[in-house]
Amino acid sequence: MGIVKISDDLHNEIRKASATLARSINAQAEYWIKIGMLAELNPELTYSQLCKKLLRTESFTLEELVRE
Repeated sequence: MGIVKISDDLHNEIRKASATLARSINAQAEYWIKIGMLAELNPELTYSQLCKKLLRTESFTLEELVRE
């Protein structure tokens, strides 16, 4: 586990989203990072399709995502 430095404004947005979506702050940040990675690697997919892809994979590495 490492430390990621983010702005106070982004941290506050993560805090608000995590409270609304019943996730921890870390879980919300991790979710947004995963969705962002998937979106960059699959620009043709919709948000709904990205979520389904994320749900199909319990955990993944960047290498696994590139192979798909």
